[in-house]
Amino acid sequence: MVTDAGSSAADARLETACRLYDAGELTMPEATRWAGVDRTTFESALLNRNLPLIRIDERYWQQELEGMRRLGW
Repeated sequence: MVTDAGSSAADARLETACRLYDAGELTMPEATRWAGVDRTTFESALLNRNLPLIRIDERYWQQELEGMRRLGW
């Protein structure tokens, strides 16, 4: 958690990116760039915080449907 006295700036950025991603404020690519880590590291950070890797909501389904339309489904 960010409140630990020994947290570095990088840890704080990763924590913030995780929380913003979980809140739907950042996409996965945006959050990984903002945190300055690769996708695997970011996904591990989410899992360590018991946060979902994928937030299935209306936006998610809209993107899925658009992708299927582009593929001709």
